[in-house]
Parts: sequence; C-alpha cells; structure tokens
Amino acid sequence: MIDSFGRTINYLRVSVTDRCNLRCIYCRPAEGVKLIPHDDILRYEEILDFVRVAVDRGICKVRVTGGEPLVRRNIPSLIERLAAIDGVEDLCMTTNGTLLDRFAGPLADAGLQRVNISLDTLSPERYASITRGGDVRAVLDGIEAAQTAGLLPIKVNCVVKQSSDEPDARAVRAYGLSKGLEVRFIRRMNIAAGAFWPVEGGLGGHCEKCNRLRLSSDGWLRPCLFNDIGFNVRELGYVESLERAVAAKPESGTSSLSNRMYEIGG
Repeated sequence: MIDSFGRTINYLRVSVTDRCNLRCIYCRPAEGVKLIPHDDILRYEEILDFVRVAVDRGICKVRVTGGEPLVRRNIPSLIERLAAIDGVEDLCMTTNGTLLDRFAGPLADAGLQRVNISLDTLSPERYASITRGGDVRAVLDGIEAAQTAGLLPIKVNCVVKQSSDEPDARAVRAYGLSKGLEVRFIRRMNIAAGAFWPVEGGLGGHCEKCNRLRLSSDGWLRPCLFNDIGFNVRELGYVESLERAVAAKPESGTSSLSNRMYEIGG
C-alpha cells in the first residue's frame, strides 16, 4: 500500500487492550481513566481476520501493544495464530516488562520474535514514583527472561523529560550496553498539543518515513498518532477501512484530541 506521499505502508500496530498493570505519570492521569467496555474490545478472531486482510495488501510487520498486552487473557494464543499468518515477516510486542518473567518463554514458543520493553530508570524509588507503584526488579527479571527465551534483539524504550543526558537516562544507557540491549530515548510528548519529537535511536517521530497504521483495541484504524482521523473497522469493513486510512494518512502529525497513549499503544 502506498500513501499519497509515496510512503510504503507495511507496518501495523495492534492494541489488544487499554488495560495496564501500571499507571505511569505520562500515560494515565492520577484520577484514572474510563476504560473501554469489554464488549467493545475486538475479539481475537476479529484481530486475526483484520491482520489477514492487511497482510494481503502489503502489511508485513505486526507489533502487538496495549495498554499492557500481557494483561489480556490467553495472549500467547493470539501470538501463535498471528505467527501462523503467511506474510507476517516481523512479529513483535511492546510491553512494560513486568510480566515477562512469566510470559517470555510461552511467547517465544508461540512465535513472537522480539520485544520492546519500557524502562525509564533503574532506581527502585524513581520507578515506583513514575509508575505509581511498580517494581523495577520485575522489569529487570523480565529482560533476563526475554534474553533467555531468545526474544532478540531486545529494545528498551526510555522516556525522558528533555534529553538522553538526564541521570536516569544515562543509567539506562549504561545498563543497556552492559546487557547488549538497544536503548532508544523518547521525549515526553503531548498528543493534544501536537508536541512530539523524533525518537533518539529509533524511527518514531520521523513523519517523512512513517510506514505505519494503528488499530485500537476497540476497532479504530488510525493512520497517525497525532491526528484525529480514524476509521472503524467494524462499521466500514476491513478492506474499506484500510483503503481509507492509507488514503487519509497525513504528511505529518499535527495534534489529536481523541487519541490516548493507553488506548493506542504509542
């Protein structure tokens, strides 16, 4: 699929849930969020059918996201069925890592190829503060489990306030080097204000190279994180929603009042 700016669209991010076992300060407000009703969440069969149609039209990379995807029941079974789709060449997941100690082996056995893991600090106190109660040791155990399971290369997503020269970011970089991890730095963004920056060490935020579409857990296909354009795959059907999303993909991000990081997976 080619958009109106000549970009090849071959990457689909699939959010399987808006639930998460952490409440990171830059993702979820302190007062909590209104969760998507259970009946509105796409069933695994719907996700699989949509991915098959998308792959037939040129999607070859699929990333499973959340919320936190590992809180969705029977997630290894979805991974196994996604991995079996002919044409899915790159199957990966973004996770906060806190449940990977339990799931890394089953995910690898199911066909997951690699993971991106969120890690903003190595300090237990700072991590608990940023995540409102999380345990950084669970993430480090998850990273070890992912390495043992062969979910490689492991990429670490480190969110920073301003730059990768901050003390927490420097510590995460050093840890990554010691463990053979690829560390990328993501400056805190404001979707509503249209404040975003290219990812240091990654491709995110480089609008001129953007090759992705995003499917939310309640069935909205969005061509851009920083835009309110969206097409409901249940209402329009899979083919029409894909065609419309590619045709409507903007040249660059602006801002969005409808997208939420915890719903669309970043």
